[in-house]
Amino acid sequence: MIARRVRRGALALAGAAVCAAVATGCGIRTTSVPVDAGAAPSRVPCSLSGKEVVTQTRPGVPVRIHLVCGSQLEVVERTTPVGEEQADKSARGRLGLAQVLIDELRAEPSDTEQEAGFTSSVKASLTVSPGRKGDPAGTLRLSRQPEDLPPAALSQIVCTLAESTVVTVRGTVVLGGPGDYAPHGYACTPALKESPESAAPMVSVSQSAAP
Repeated sequence: MIARRVRRGALALAGAAVCAAVATGCGIRTTSVPVDAGAAPSRVPCSLSGKEVVTQTRPGVPVRIHLVCGSQLEVVERTTPVGEEQADKSARGRLGLAQVLIDELRAEPSDTEQEAGFTSSVKASLTVSPGRKGDPAGTLRLSRQPEDLPPAALSQIVCTLAESTVVTVRGTVVLGGPGDYAPHGYACTPALKESPESAAPMVSVSQSAAP
């Protein structure tokens, strides 16, 4: 009798050991241990091939605009009737190019761009007017006050216009609105591209140049 109990006890211990080795098979929950396997692979490429860029819009000259992708600003090339080389630095040329670039930001991203993860925060209709008397040289007046735009939208506009040597004034984008507020100079910085939801950095500009 005693020997039989000892044998049963030994079998029970052996069974428990097997269950511990294959816990899931015995209905026992295993303890979750965090394992650092690195960052999860991104499903958003945020890039377009050269062929996709060329066929994205109508034939024309290439321009570079900034769209939002992966919470950052990324450059996308579009084709438009007017580009950097076609626009002169006259007030009319600057206005025309600035309007073309802003219109491209408002345009719905193509299917290819959407599949790559690109979006635009520039939704409102925006027109560009020349600066007023007393405005700094190179001022562009938008139909909405720049500070009233969503931060990412203003970041897109600033960085897109900053790509153009025709539109900028010594690398600075000078923007005003329809009201009587003074225009401000804006800079497109690496930090702004990485965090377009932050406020676009302002830079000082001369207030004495507009005719």
